[in-house]
This record gives sequence, structure tokens and C-alpha cells, in this order.
Amino acid sequence: MERMMSKLSESVLDKFSMDFLRSQVLKNAYGNDDTVIAALDPRILIAWYLFFGVVPWFVNDLSFLLGCFLLVMVTTLLAHVAGLVLFLFALGVFSQTGYLFLATLLFGGDASAIAPMLVLTLKVATISLASVTVFSGLDPDRLSNGLMWYGCPERLSFSISYAYRMLPMLMEEFQNVLLSYRLRGNPPAHDTLRGKVRYLIYQVKIIMESFYPLMLNTAKRSRTTVEALELRGYRYAAVNKTVKKIKLSTLKVSYNDLLFLALSALWVALCILCSTLL
Repeated sequence: MERMMSKLSESVLDKFSMDFLRSQVLKNAYGNDDTVIAALDPRILIAWYLFFGVVPWFVNDLSFLLGCFLLVMVTTLLAHVAGLVLFLFALGVFSQTGYLFLATLLFGGDASAIAPMLVLTLKVATISLASVTVFSGLDPDRLSNGLMWYGCPERLSFSISYAYRMLPMLMEEFQNVLLSYRLRGNPPAHDTLRGKVRYLIYQVKIIMESFYPLMLNTAKRSRTTVEALELRGYRYAAVNKTVKKIKLSTLKVSYNDLLFLALSALWVALCILCSTLL
């Protein structure tokens, strides 16, 4: 039994390696350029997100929320979001709801609390999946241009785009810091199940100690990038109307954008109809 548990824990640790996490993060940020969602106009997607990110908070009808959840779940699948992101979403949303339900039962509640908990879960899940669809399924530059078209400050839209571009550098720096700790450290033996538990605790400790060197090294490299942008006249280009017009000239509403909006509106109308009939 101990040998089976040891092999199982070893396979889990192998799958959740640093290279696996890095590939999942980079895939989620840059690997979705050929999807249906990525081909849509960012202005349409932002308007779509504003509806599904705000309206569910003010609706308590179960059938309407369930219909919206099914729609955003389909769009998330069309965006080809990385499996790690979906796993973290499911873990965060449903574990929190389960914790609240158990706390309700512990303090004198009964099964009647399931319906309010389900409404809360559908609200959070719908808004979260809508955010995942837009911010994970859309190219960072197109997302930045869409925000700029709506009048967001240039620095805000650029910061979002730059944050996506910082991901590879951040992951690379994090891996370098971890490797430096491992070269100078003495990890415990992990041949047995107890040793693997100690090894896991050791890895978590290294990750926590790597936070400050990671932030310091990333800040140094970010400063170099900012100075290069300043030398190339970024501050002037950010407020120049001609440059802004050139950047936004690539945005065009196509037939697929209108079809996406029409199908979404039709589905929402059907959800409203079902909620009034039930």
C-alpha cells in the first residue's frame, strides 16, 4: 500500500512540474490565436463581457442563471482555455460554495440552503467564466486596442498588454531562482511516502523564499524595458491622435461578430422566456 501511494505521489509531482506550469500559463496567454473567440472583434467581446459580468449579480432567478452559465461555458470551451486555469476555477468556486454549505449545516441550517447556495455558485461561476473567455481567449494586443477604443487611458491598456508580455519573463526568472536554490540546497530523500511529504514541504518552502528575489529581479528587467520604451518615444506616441488612429484602424466588425452577438442575445431571450414560464 505504501509503495502504491509512493508511486501515485511521484506521478502527481512529475505532472505538476515547473515546466508543466510554465507551458500552461504561456498557452493560456499566447496559444489561443486560432480560436473562434480570438477571431472576434475585441470591442464586441468587451461589450459581451460587460453584460455577463454585471447582470448576473442583480438576478436571482435560477433558470436564467443556469442558462447564462451554460452559454459562458460553451464560449470558454471555444476559447480553448488551458486546463490548469479551468482546474483552478473549479477548485476555487465549488470548494468555496461547499465550505459555505457545510458551515450552514454546522450552525443549524438544513437542506433548504441548497437553493441559495446554488444561485450564488451560478453567479460567481458565470462571471468568472465570462472573464476567462475574454481575458484568456483574446490576444493581449487586440484586448488593449479594444479598451483604448472605449476610451480607457493609454497607460491602462498598455499595462494590460505589457502584463501579458511579462509572463514569459516572470516564469523564466522564477525558474532561474528555483534552480539557484536547488543548487545550493540539500533536499530530503523522497524514496518513501513520508520522504515525499517532507520533500513537498521543502519545495513549498523554497517557493516562498523565492518570492523576494523574483520580485527584485523582475523589477530590474522591467525598468530596462520601460527605459527602452521611453527612448523610443512611447510617452509621445501614447497621446498622439494620429498614432492612436493607426492602431485602431485594424478593428473591424465582421459577420461573425454580429452572428456571435445575435446568438448570445437569442439565448438570453430564451432564458428570460423560460424564467417567466417556470
